[in-house]
Amino acid sequence: MDIDAWVWWLIGAVGLGIPLVLTAMPEFGMFAAGAVAAAVTAALGGGVVAQVLVFVVVSVALLAVVRPIANRHRNQKPQHRSGIDALRGRSAVVLERVDASGGGRIKLAGEIWSARSLDADITFEPGQSVDVVEIDGATAVVM
Repeated sequence: MDIDAWVWWLIGAVGLGIPLVLTAMPEFGMFAAGAVAAAVTAALGGGVVAQVLVFVVVSVALLAVVRPIANRHRNQKPQHRSGIDALRGRSAVVLERVDASGGGRIKLAGEIWSARSLDADITFEPGQSVDVVEIDGATAVVM
């Protein structure tokens, strides 16, 4: 049984795709793309030297271009906060007296929340504006 070179390159690409999925290392994907490019070269009639050269050039080019971009994106902080992270630092209006015991209510982002004061010595009266320091369960901690 004689298998064409392009089939071997595709088998190699699949073989490199397996560790990509198992380890989530994008480098394996770049090598797999190089193997696919070498398979195309073999299918078009390129010799062994041309196939290996295409594999190396495509793989190295992808590593040189894609890897720094991926590292830059991995190190970036998310621009959009959601959930309780989006509520921290926002202003709210006191609806019912807020103190450290946690019996008060505030209107935060259009919703009514239970609230307690961050400082045990400070109380906030209805109508006052407060800032949300953190969210503790279903209670906003304000100051």
